[in-house]
Amino acid sequence: MPGSPARPSPAPSPGSPLRVWWAQWPPAAGAAVMATGVVSIGLHLTGYDVLSRVTLALAGAAWLALAADFVVRLVRKRERWLTEAGTPGALTAVAATTVLGTRVIALGRHTLAEALLALAAVLWPVLLVTVVRQWKRGMPGSVFLCCVATQGLAVQGAVLAEAEAAAWLAHTALVLFWLGLVLYGVALALFDLRQVAEGAGDQWVAGGALAVSALAGAELLAADDGGLYLWNNDDTGVLRTVTAGLLVLSLAWYAVLLVAEVRWPRPRYDMCRWATAFPMGMTAVATLSVASAADVPSLKGPGQALLWVAVAAWLAVAAAALVTALAPVRSRAPR
Repeated sequence: MPGSPARPSPAPSPGSPLRVWWAQWPPAAGAAVMATGVVSIGLHLTGYDVLSRVTLALAGAAWLALAADFVVRLVRKRERWLTEAGTPGALTAVAATTVLGTRVIALGRHTLAEALLALAAVLWPVLLVTVVRQWKRGMPGSVFLCCVATQGLAVQGAVLAEAEAAAWLAHTALVLFWLGLVLYGVALALFDLRQVAEGAGDQWVAGGALAVSALAGAELLAADDGGLYLWNNDDTGVLRTVTAGLLVLSLAWYAVLLVAEVRWPRPRYDMCRWATAFPMGMTAVATLSVASAADVPSLKGPGQALLWVAVAAWLAVAAAALVTALAPVRSRAPR
C-alpha cells in the first residue's frame, strides 16, 4: 500500500529529495530558460518550426515554474530573496523573460509579448541596481548578465517595434543597446580572466553578451529597414559597423573559450553549464540575424553550423541536468 513502511510513497514530501533539489536552485537557473528559448529562436530562423515550438513549450513551462518560485520566495522567504537578488544570476529573470518574449512575437502573440516586455522592464532596474551594488573585482562570468539583460530588452523592443511600427519603442531599444555596451565594458573590467580556465560554465557569458549585443544591433537595423525611417544614413552606417564588430568579437570569444574547454576540460555537470549553452545558441542566432540584416549571405552557413553545435550542447546539458536531478530520487527509491 502507498505510504506503508514497506513501500513508501514516491510522491514528494516537504523533505523529499525532489523538494530539496528544487529548493536549492539558484537564481541563475533562469539560464536554462534562456538557453532553451534561444535554441527555439535559432530553429525558427532556420525553418525547423516543429522543433522550435517544442523547445518553446519547454522554455515556457520552465519559465512559469521559475516565475512561481520567484513569487513564493519573495512572499514567504523575503530575506533569502533579497540575498539572491544581489547576485548577478538574478538578472537571468530579466534575460529569460525577454528571450521568451522575443520568440512569441514570431507567433503573432503581440499582446503576450508586450506583457512579457513590460514585466522585464519593471524587473530590470530593480535587479540591476541591486546587483551593481554588490560588484567587486574578480567576478565570475555571470557579471556580464548586466549586459545580457539590458540587450535582451533592446532585442525584444526592436523586434516588437518592427512588428507594430512603433518608432518610440525602437528609439528606446537603441538607447538600451548603447547602455548595454557601456555595462559590458564595466563588467569586463571586473571579470576575473582566470575564469576562462577555471570557470564552471558561466565564463561563456563573456562572449554571449557580445553576441546578444550583435543581435540587438541586427534587430535595430531590421526595424529601420521596415520603413520606420528611424535614423539617417550616417547613424545607420555607424550601427551597421558596430554590429559587425560585435559579431566578430563574439566569435573571437567563442574560439578562445572553446580552446580553453579543450585545454582545461571540466566534464562534471554544474548548473552554470546552462550559461554555456545559452551563449552558444545566441552566437548562432546573432550570426544568422546579422547575415539577414546586414545582407551578408555568406554568414548563413556558419550560423547554421553554430546552431547545431548549440543544439548538441543544449542536449548534453539537459541530459546531465536530468541525471543529476534524478540521482537523489533514485537513491531513496524502494528496493
